Amino acid sequence: MPDKQRVDVIIDGRNFTIIGYDNEDYIRDLAYYVDKMIRNLAAKNDRLSPTMAATLAALHIADELHKVKDELEELKLKTKDPLEKYSVLEDELKAARAEIDELKLRSKEYLESISSLRNEKENLEKDIEAYREEGKLKDEEIQDYKEQLKLLQDKNFQNQIELIETKKELTEYIRLLEEETGSFKKEGNN
Repeated sequence: MPDKQRVDVIIDGRNFTIIGYDNEDYIRDLAYYVDKMIRNLAAKNDRLSPTMAATLAALHIADELHKVKDELEELKLKTKDPLEKYSVLEDELKAARAEIDELKLRSKEYLESISSLRNEKENLEKDIEAYREEGKLKDEEIQDYKEQLKLLQDKNFQNQIELIETKKELTEYIRLLEEETGSFKKEGNN
């Protein structure tokens, strides 16, 4: 197991030291996300205390988490059912073929039964083809979701880069302001 790491982050203008096994970039990304959420909420309502903004941010993040979990479970259920049905139908098809072969060997008396089973086989093959087509559509949907996720991840990454750059600029502006304010105070004291 990797060693625990200490990562210093800033959330809502406060310094925090996070201790954990996750990689530093991941921890920083989480901190930036939480910070951004708190700042967005505080910017929308200047009467929110820091605690209220943090609590609302936690509520928004919990909402996002639950929605993503529900969506994941729904997708799991949607993909599970067709695969299970395909497997069952495939087994039934194998059994039907074996039965057809056995009936051919027994005698000509079973020709009607064989014909009936052939029809059943054709129906099963149609069902299998339909499930294959449905599976292809699901695969395309999954691919679309993956592409959308990739775009969102890229956008999120760009937003994080912009946030870091903005923070750097803000830190520089604050430093310059403090220098100017400090020089004004010194002139005022003289």
